[in-house]
Order: sequence, then structure tokens, then C-alpha cells
Amino acid sequence: MGFMSFFLGEKKSTASVAKERLQLILAHERNGRGASPDYLPQLQRELLAVISKYVSINPEDIKVHMERQDDLEVLEVKIELPEIRKT
Repeated sequence: MGFMSFFLGEKKSTASVAKERLQLILAHERNGRGASPDYLPQLQRELLAVISKYVSINPEDIKVHMERQDDLEVLEVKIELPEIRKT
């Protein structure tokens, strides 16, 4: 969020807010390398809450996984959305 947008009260999209939260979480975790990614269950719950606003989804259909190799961190998020039925 920019300095001026804070004071002007500009609304942000849900996607941009989620992206900023994810960037903050990753930046925080990079500072504590070697620590277990204990934020993943919370991230999974928050993703479920946001997606559930738009489509009915089963909690087991969201998988969040962190993989570390040397200096590289990969956050994998797999979301299985239900098929859209044509009427």
C-alpha cells in the first residue's frame, strides 16, 4: 500500500492484499532460515476463506507446501477448483 493511498482511502483488490500478505510472510521466513514453516497451516486457512467467498471448495482441495534447496525457497500452492457445470 502506497503512502498516499493509505490517506486517500483507496480500496485494494483481494488478490493484491493476498499478494502483499504472502510477500510479508516470505520475507519474514527468509530472516529465520532453518525454522520450520509454521505459518503454512494459517496460510492454507486464509486461502480457503478467501476462495470460499467466490466458490464452494472443500478444505482438502487446497495444498500448501514449502521446499528449500540451498538458497532457493519454493512455495507451492495447489488449489483444485470444482468443475463448472453447464446447464
